Amino acid sequence: MRCLILLVCLAVGCLAQRPSKCRSPPLLTGSLSVSSASEKLMVYAKYSYDAWGKRIHLNEFVHYNNKSHHFDLLLLFREGVMYKIDRANQTCIKRKLCREFHPLQVPDNATLLGQAILGASSGIGQGLLVNTWTGQVKMKQGTGKYMSTVTEFGCIPVSTLFHTEKTGWLVTSFFNNVIGLVDPQELLPPSFCTDARLEENGEDPVNFFSFF
Repeated sequence: MRCLILLVCLAVGCLAQRPSKCRSPPLLTGSLSVSSASEKLMVYAKYSYDAWGKRIHLNEFVHYNNKSHHFDLLLLFREGVMYKIDRANQTCIKRKLCREFHPLQVPDNATLLGQAILGASSGIGQGLLVNTWTGQVKMKQGTGKYMSTVTEFGCIPVSTLFHTEKTGWLVTSFFNNVIGLVDPQELLPPSFCTDARLEENGEDPVNFFSFF
């Protein structure tokens, strides 16, 4: 009888430890890199993320087709506006932004691929327990496939593989993450952007997946 109780307790414990879908902290600051399978695209960026206000700031250095560019972007999804900021010349380009905001989280339709330890499990502090999830997301044109890895504790993003027919595979790696906003001013338009006029170029609004 005691053996049976012990087995039941162990089974319940194992079930309780099964990874569950999660949402990342609403305020994050950190760095990320993006690369394409074709090696045509390499991006290094510092980011500020506010899920409550639906705001993202990206200060990114982009290498694409053997050319390098720098972009300072403020994405305000609630207002449906993107600012492309030139702080040196104190100018702004203001464009429409698709209001659909995708918080950093494991989607409801995701399937658990597995759990692993990054690093080593030989001693305390030598490894990081992570969960990897996979699934698909509907887009305006076609379907995107993703494989997302987050930490077991805290749901901090580690990496995301994302694929569409247009872009192929893109790998985003997150690092130096800090919970909270290191500089909240990064998520506010600079004063010299106040008079920026909204560009009307007849194109579809820029969307979230244009940047990851």
